[in-house]
Amino acid sequence: MNTFLLILAFVLAVVGILGSIVPGLPGPPLSWAGLIVMHLTQSISFTMSMLIITCAFAVIITVLDYVIPSISTKKFGGSKAGVWGCNIGLIISIIGLPFGPQGLLGVVFWPFLGAFLGETLNHKPTKEALRAAWGAFMGFLCGTGLKLAYAVVIVAIMLKAVF
Repeated sequence: MNTFLLILAFVLAVVGILGSIVPGLPGPPLSWAGLIVMHLTQSISFTMSMLIITCAFAVIITVLDYVIPSISTKKFGGSKAGVWGCNIGLIISIIGLPFGPQGLLGVVFWPFLGAFLGETLNHKPTKEALRAAWGAFMGFLCGTGLKLAYAVVIVAIMLKAVF
């Protein structure tokens, strides 16, 4: 049973790494689930505080992944209209409406387009609208990087516990 749980834990952790990049898979929660499964084995035990802290990070990073593009849009000079456009684009990409690019392309495309259209409708010059949209893209990259870093740290914790 221990071997099965260890294999399942590492499968969840690897899927968590993939989920940090591939849309539709919640990377940090899957990685954390792998940690929990490993904790359920008879041979490996983690402290409750470590499990709670890693869970809190998984939740925070998952939430930040949806917030950072909007913050980044604002930091790159976007107005409220650009931020709203980015948020609407994020919602469209989450819902996965049946039109336009989906998957990884959709997660990047919709917030970018939303920020650009929000700024354009707010009568901003194209250059400024593109700058705000670029902020949405940079926010996407930042969120992806955070998720990936978390998933890799979880795998490192798991490997250290096993070896």
